[in-house]
Amino acid sequence: MTVLILVGVLLLAVGGCVCVVWASRGGPRWVRGVAAVTLAAGELVRASGRSRRGSGSNSDSGTDD
Repeated sequence: MTVLILVGVLLLAVGGCVCVVWASRGGPRWVRGVAAVTLAAGELVRASGRSRRGSGSNSDSGTDD
């Protein structure tokens, strides 16, 4: 059951990526809508990763010793 859920999520992610590429090349209106939703979901995931990490634990401090 878990494998089916993961496969479903993977198919949705791949489909969203395909729609983003297709929309950038001038696809139909529904493709542009799906692409907008996909990009918004990606931004939400990125923002949640930033807030979880915290501002004080930046591993890229600028020193490469």
